[in-house]
Amino acid sequence: MSDTATASAQSRLAGNRDIPLPVVRVPMLDQKRELFAYEVMFHRHAGDEQTLMQRVLSTLADGALTRLVRGNRTFLTLSRELLLDQTDVLLHQPRFGVVLQPAMADDAELMDRLNKMAQRGCLLMLDAGAIDLHGSVAFESLLQIVQFVRLDARALTPEQLRERAQYLHERGIWVIAGHVDDHATYHRCLELPLQAIQGRYLLIPDQVEVPVLSANRLSMLRLMRELQENSPGPVELGDIIRNDAILSYKLLSCVNSAYFGLPKQLKSVQQAAIFFGVTRMRNWIYTMSLGGMDDRPPELLRTALIRAHMCEQLASHMPRPQKEMAFTVGLFSLLDTLMCAPMEFVLEQLPLVPEIREALIGNRGPFGPLLEQIHAWEAGHLSVQAQPAQIQRMAGIYLEATQWADQVYAFAEPKAPAAAA
Repeated sequence: MSDTATASAQSRLAGNRDIPLPVVRVPMLDQKRELFAYEVMFHRHAGDEQTLMQRVLSTLADGALTRLVRGNRTFLTLSRELLLDQTDVLLHQPRFGVVLQPAMADDAELMDRLNKMAQRGCLLMLDAGAIDLHGSVAFESLLQIVQFVRLDARALTPEQLRERAQYLHERGIWVIAGHVDDHATYHRCLELPLQAIQGRYLLIPDQVEVPVLSANRLSMLRLMRELQENSPGPVELGDIIRNDAILSYKLLSCVNSAYFGLPKQLKSVQQAAIFFGVTRMRNWIYTMSLGGMDDRPPELLRTALIRAHMCEQLASHMPRPQKEMAFTVGLFSLLDTLMCAPMEFVLEQLPLVPEIREALIGNRGPFGPLLEQIHAWEAGHLSVQAQPAQIQRMAGIYLEATQWADQVYAFAEPKAPAAAA
């Protein structure tokens, strides 16, 4: 990426044009594993709530937040003051909704405002957690104005989750299961009348007694192994994927896109490898081949791409070879989930250098701390221990990574050639 593109990416979502907004977009998937909505969460520091909320309002007004979520349905938590005084901007953003808390039912002034917002078509989602849905009259008034309710699958028993989901479904309210953090809970959710499922299950592999790789995954691992072995040069790299027309098409379409602004069009993988370097090109081939896995949720690959770019940027103080290794670490950090097999089993098929293996298996070695920072950012926990300057740096890296990942995924996804035609 050019310096100009990087500066432009890092200036987006900045309420004062200099400081990136510290946001994380968290997907909610429907039962077909397609994106239902994003939730935008913020890394907060004590005392910065008012400033942060004003910056959120600015990014809503100028469309920057819309670009971050690619125009998809999105929910965010706004402060009471913002809801009371400055929510007119939401009337011009019909795809944006507000997350509400049960305690708001007892705030008469706020409830009056929320009723008016509901009447004007604003999306409202109640984060009900595990509370009793048959509560007070005030709580019933809140249930009557929301279109969505999120239940806490971690705090409710399977029977309670089923009962409450069914109750809300019969009332015509769309139900979202939150905190779905394991695959057993996820599979139970698939049997319930839910519109969406949200949680860490997306990023962890399903447990299997005997790992079995499908034919296309074995083929992909063979390609990855071939790219790692014998240190192929530009000519050999081109030969390795010469017979994969779709992969070559995706690769060249992406590197020649306007996003990267190359001075001239690259006409072959060999030319691209000479221009970008063999290690960089090898990482791109990994990216495009993983994009062909149409049986995995698209948001999973987007997350892997975001991690790859973030890890590379966090390694900016390292020598170039290690920066490029860091990209591989971030991309492969979800390889077990993408391959539906334990990480140790998958890595047995790949001759990776020890530094990469150590990071992927135990967050050890020079790249382990980078992955830990990324995990903390994704979970919204980094602000607990980080200084404001670190939050700002991570925010800039994350926003640049999401922009890059969305652009690359447009070429990596299975439908890319048809869509580009």
